[in-house]
Parts: sequence; C-alpha cells; structure tokens
Amino acid sequence: MPLPRLSVRLLPLLLGLMFLAPLASSPAAANDDPELIFKKSTVFKLLSPDHKLATYAIDDPLIDGVACHFTVPEKGGWAGWAGLAEELSDISLACRQVGPVKFKGRFEQGDQVFRQRRSLIFKKMQIVRGCDTKRNVLVYLVYSDKLIEGSPKNSTSTVPIMPWGAEPAPSCGEYLDK
Repeated sequence: MPLPRLSVRLLPLLLGLMFLAPLASSPAAANDDPELIFKKSTVFKLLSPDHKLATYAIDDPLIDGVACHFTVPEKGGWAGWAGLAEELSDISLACRQVGPVKFKGRFEQGDQVFRQRRSLIFKKMQIVRGCDTKRNVLVYLVYSDKLIEGSPKNSTSTVPIMPWGAEPAPSCGEYLDK
C-alpha cells in the first residue's frame, strides 16, 4: 500500500527527529548546565548573532571547595543560532580552591568532571580530573575531541590543596583509586 503524499514529505523530518532524539537524552545532556558568567562579542554580524567568547563556571561534583572556569568560542551567524555550526576547539581553563576541600567519594585518574557537545554529532569538550599525589595537587585537563579525528587542543589547570581556616588539607591520594 503506497504512503499518502503528505506522509512522504514528512518522512525526512520524522527520520531527522528519530536521529536527534537520542542525542537529547544522552549523558552529556544529563550533566548540569554550567553557570554562564558573561559573553563578549568578537565578530560583528549585521543580520545574525555575533561570534562570541563565553565564560562559564562549574563546581567539581565530587570535590567541594573547587571551582573551574572555562572560556569557549561560540559561533554566530544563522548556523550558530540554529545550533548547526561546529564550534571551535579552543578552550581555556582555570580551576581554584574556593573553600575547604572535602572529598565526597573516591575517583580515578582522568575521571570526567564535565562534558559538553561542541557540534551536532561528532565533537565534544571534556573536563577531567587527576591527582598529583607527590605534591597533593588536583590536576584538571580540558580537551576537545572528535569521534573520527582527535584534536590536540587542550588546557591544564592545577589546584594545590591547602588548609582552609582551622581545617587541615586532605590528601587527594587518599581518595584516589589506583
């Protein structure tokens, strides 16, 4: 039995929605959104949104007292506005101790702290955490990768764990799964 003419025209739309639905419910979408601190326009576009640099903040979900700020370029134009432009891989990162450090659990070297898609399908940005046990320093790495081709763009930030007030500094090595 042939499909009605209207259904044939809607088929590409329905297939597109079926493809995009799993992306919306992916683990990346489950992460809490980062807190937008500010955006700064870098390229003016007359009839569409400008290119921007956006600075965001996240708190380490496993370690109280540590916050990270990262800046990412956001494409403007109509493709950027529609979410179809592939974002650049240039990401900067700065992490600091902002209170007494308290570990909520154990972690492994390279555990994911935050993940965000940078394109519709292939590219994602990740912030991962490690511990320099010799120096009692938390090490955060941000990088962007593609499913097909890796990207060398990355940035590292360190957080020396210091005493806060009368509380002694915990050792990150005690919470590290080896």
